[in-house]
Amino acid sequence: MKFRPLLACLAVTWLAGCELLPEQPRSMAPKVAQPAAKGCHAVIPDFDDEACLLPDWVAFGLASQRGERNWRDVMLSRLAGEAKERRLARAVLLAWGNENQWDRASELFKADLHTAPAALQPLLRYWLNEVEGRRAMAGRLASSQEELAAMEAENAALAEKLEALTAIEQNINLRQQND
Repeated sequence: MKFRPLLACLAVTWLAGCELLPEQPRSMAPKVAQPAAKGCHAVIPDFDDEACLLPDWVAFGLASQRGERNWRDVMLSRLAGEAKERRLARAVLLAWGNENQWDRASELFKADLHTAPAALQPLLRYWLNEVEGRRAMAGRLASSQEELAAMEAENAALAEKLEALTAIEQNINLRQQND
């Protein structure tokens, strides 16, 4: 009987769980990422503003991924030129285009990735790896489809041979019955 109040307190604490524990002090709370610098998210990213480098390129990559074909076509015309940042922006844009554009995106990434600022290179390398992975999957899909077509053709040829052999066997059986 002496332990009943103690057991009741323990049961309430156990059922309440972490709600009765004090919250973490603010000094131990995880740091929240600082918002991007004001004025970032240029429509066409460049290498000029170090503070906006990653936010601009990430925003452009997301816009490229979400953009429709017409938007991509307009942006491709705006990204004409041989400046390294323009070529890399075209690579990002083409990486999210159709399968025919992936090869060109890969070439542009490989040719100009080393010219990008060091802070941007991991992101560009990630996008290169992403497009290379999609190209590899598309290649595997195409070879699988070719194998499937070859097997279907072989299956059809074997079915024809089987029908011919069945017809021959039926002919032989009919001759034996007539004799």
